[in-house]
Amino acid sequence: MKLHKKLTTASGRPYVENENSQSVGVRGPLLLQDYILHEKMAHFNRERIPERVVHAKGSGAFGTFTVTHDITKYTKAKMFSEIGKETKVLLRFSTVGGEKGSADTERDPRGFAMKFYTEDGNWDLVGNNTPVFFVKDGKKFGDFIHTQKRDPHTNMKSPTMMWDFWSLNPESIHQVLILMSDRGTPYGYRHMNGYGSHTYSMLDSANQRTYVKFHFKTAQGIRNFTNEEAAQMKARDMDFSQRDLMENIDAGNFPQWNLKIQVMTEEFANSLDYYLNPFDLTKVWPHGDYPLIDVGVLELNQNPHNYFQDIEQAAFAPAHIVDGIGYSPDKMLQGRLLSYPDAHRYRLGTNYEQIPVNRCPFATNNYQRDGQMRVDGNGGEKPNYFPNSFDDIQIDQAYKEPPLEVNSHFADWYDRNCEGENDHFSQPGNLFKIMTAEQQQNTIHNIVSHMSGIEGPKKNEIVNRQLSHWYRVDGRLGAGIADGLGVEVVMEKLE
Repeated sequence: MKLHKKLTTASGRPYVENENSQSVGVRGPLLLQDYILHEKMAHFNRERIPERVVHAKGSGAFGTFTVTHDITKYTKAKMFSEIGKETKVLLRFSTVGGEKGSADTERDPRGFAMKFYTEDGNWDLVGNNTPVFFVKDGKKFGDFIHTQKRDPHTNMKSPTMMWDFWSLNPESIHQVLILMSDRGTPYGYRHMNGYGSHTYSMLDSANQRTYVKFHFKTAQGIRNFTNEEAAQMKARDMDFSQRDLMENIDAGNFPQWNLKIQVMTEEFANSLDYYLNPFDLTKVWPHGDYPLIDVGVLELNQNPHNYFQDIEQAAFAPAHIVDGIGYSPDKMLQGRLLSYPDAHRYRLGTNYEQIPVNRCPFATNNYQRDGQMRVDGNGGEKPNYFPNSFDDIQIDQAYKEPPLEVNSHFADWYDRNCEGENDHFSQPGNLFKIMTAEQQQNTIHNIVSHMSGIEGPKKNEIVNRQLSHWYRVDGRLGAGIADGLGVEVVMEKLE
């Protein structure tokens, strides 16, 4: 005979009345002593944790990463130690600017956040489906995101705010061009690439540093919606990407991505003056100069059993690295090292890394104690200070990183777009040139459609300012957009 579970309170007390509140008579007032009513309502009131400020709408799944090529000459990270080695991974996809209830097919970058559960700790590689970003300094991030959210006056999305910011920050134009192409509306999550985007570093067994870019190329092939198809899918299924991912994994059609890296020696990175700033998030490393190197295969093969537990509570931070992988002077990366863990402490609590999906499956030993929702034993009777004479925690000097060579004796507030750092147009121009004629026309159509939403007394000023950037990217691009917007351009004013 099958034994059934008892219905209990959170404290384990079995109870019977789960649908009827205790009252004085059939129609009388309720009694304060009905604790079950209190517990159910109080928990319900607290079910919604603060949504992510960005990347609020997301999907995710578990899987494995398998090494297929030897890169131990670049890194001593244990997850890359031998061909065939497998590491469990969690991958979360997301839109960036929309709220949790927004549509999956909005024109927006897509988050591509990975957590690798390695024996040296969890490695979080937190990127997007684009190799670049809109800004290059973390100080500008909050201002940019404000323009992608709701207007504080109208409480509606505002193309005017978006294009005003972009037109005042030409460093954004590379990412804006990608966003306005059909890559801005990918066909779900399985058919898009993922990128670490930032420049990171790798350390080999001799502690020699190499700078690196991470690329995850979809094995399913690139597939995008057109602007009109994305709008139609938004009306038909706001959760298209979530449904597509879950149904394919449930059916055994496990999506895969091939990890490839670009590498650059530390010496060469320090010698690049005006040719390329390898730490500028608005730029790519040309593949002809820094070819892609094969590393391994990432496969998603397990849907979460409970979305909130495994995906909503998942917390990714680029600060979480492992031995053999390090940071770089990328200013946006440096800013994210602080802001991401801080966001998780606010949203999930100071002990967020004890939540099962975030917890390292291998040993963690430190002197952090107390705080809300401490559930790991809190160190038991062991000391909460270091050094001490009682416990057996020791520092392993083998994990010590080599010093980082800096190329300046001065600390100052440098113009992020100073001479040598202000070519915003060559790379997006090259990108537009390699698009097919159809892709170019779709991109122009998408830009015209989006910029047509600019309104208000500053409309002409914003439109003209942004048009000057498009012309500098490519004359055909600028002319096509101007024609679509019905703007007559006097070329002398663009010189």
